[in-house]
Amino acid sequence: MILQGHPVHAADSLKGRVIGVSDGDTITVLDADNRQYKIRLAGIDAPESHQAFGQKSKANLSALVFNRQVVAQCTKTDKYRREICKVLVDDIDADLEQVRAGMAWWYRHYAKEQSRQDQEAYEAAEFNAKIRRLGLWADKNPTPPWDWRRGNRQ
Repeated sequence: MILQGHPVHAADSLKGRVIGVSDGDTITVLDADNRQYKIRLAGIDAPESHQAFGQKSKANLSALVFNRQVVAQCTKTDKYRREICKVLVDDIDADLEQVRAGMAWWYRHYAKEQSRQDQEAYEAAEFNAKIRRLGLWADKNPTPPWDWRRGNRQ
């Protein structure tokens, strides 16, 4: 069971070590006070675990952040009580790296919550991954996770 730390308020930064990777867009961070935070990476949506490329997406995120110190720039908390954050490891945007590697979609639905610079970077990263057929873009017609979830609710 994950014990939630204190809520992180808008525009707060959270620093800690990544102790868990749930999937391609969700991690658990342990801060210096031993509080755990469930974090959903902002601006992206990765394939679900049972979806095509779901496990590869998780493995790619793990390679980027697991057991590493990160800075999470959090903006809000979602309905599942996860902090929504841009996650930086050694000043590299892990959210963007997931899109760049073709392991996540840029989540356009929430683009208005990103800076103009991030919107442009994420859009370009997705476009480049798509034309290079990287990761999930190797499929002719990959199913976005928001559509997959709608079709697989039980």
